Amino acid sequence: MTNLNYPNFPVSRLRRLRKTSVLRNMFRETVLSKNDFIYPLFIVEGTKFKKEISSMPGQFQMSIDNVLRECEELQKLGIFSILLFGIPAAKDEIGSGAYDKNGIVQKALREIKKEFPEMLVISDVCLCEYTSHGHCGVIENDSVQNDETLKLLAKEALSHAENGADIIAPSDMMDGRVGAIRKVLDENNFSETPIMAYSAKFASAFYGPFREAAESAPQFGDRKSYQMDSGNSDEAIKEIALDIQEGADIVMVKPALSYLDLIRRAKDNFNIPLAAYNVSGEYSMIKAAAEKNWIDGEKVMMEVLTSIKRAGADVIITYFAKEAAKLI
Repeated sequence: MTNLNYPNFPVSRLRRLRKTSVLRNMFRETVLSKNDFIYPLFIVEGTKFKKEISSMPGQFQMSIDNVLRECEELQKLGIFSILLFGIPAAKDEIGSGAYDKNGIVQKALREIKKEFPEMLVISDVCLCEYTSHGHCGVIENDSVQNDETLKLLAKEALSHAENGADIIAPSDMMDGRVGAIRKVLDENNFSETPIMAYSAKFASAFYGPFREAAESAPQFGDRKSYQMDSGNSDEAIKEIALDIQEGADIVMVKPALSYLDLIRRAKDNFNIPLAAYNVSGEYSMIKAAAEKNWIDGEKVMMEVLTSIKRAGADVIITYFAKEAAKLI
């Protein structure tokens, strides 16, 4: 409980504990750790492929051989958690590459777990990277069909678990998808596999660079019929509560910076691990401003990541993970 009965100035001088760096560090309330970070990776077919994403300096589409090199570098930096996004060689109407036993994520999971068994590998479960229309589910009459999509998402989640995913992370925002995934995992002896649900995922303009990286821009319309409206806070709390009831072990707020209030609300309302996604647009804005020398990129990066943790996030999915780890 906040105590407002502080002595008045000059008895109370809060600057006393800001006098030196040792004092400031000693009494700092929020401290970043390498364990806070999850690093996203974009995986493509082929070998010896590494292409920088034009709107995300320092981020790449990579073939599996280069992803393995990335895992080695990450572990040397003290980062042991990654989030995989797959970009298939071919797409179709129902995103069949998402649940193909030899799909790009499935192959990557097998190789990563073989070479780096201690790496915590989280697999994004959605269809948008795999569908020819770029939407997150089955399309009928230009509309995403919720219940038909659940069957494919459950199939994708099971395929990822069978190939070594440590955590399943559904990002589609279909109603009931956490329950559908939990059911199929439990029925197939994966009851110990956690689900990290993109619970409060907003239809945000901050996703632009990601859609270049994942080649997942919708070919018609938008995603506002299934991702959340940016003005809704109470609805976000309902979404999180429903996902917890359906079996989510970790819940997420995405994006992070414009939704710090929801990170705090979620932390105050639910006794469950909370993730926040520091998304591509947030990353690219800092990179662009730093490139023009308008800001000190490193200092702004660390301030942003600290603000996300201070708001209540237990873990942060961020493209800054490697850079931040070098400064911690």
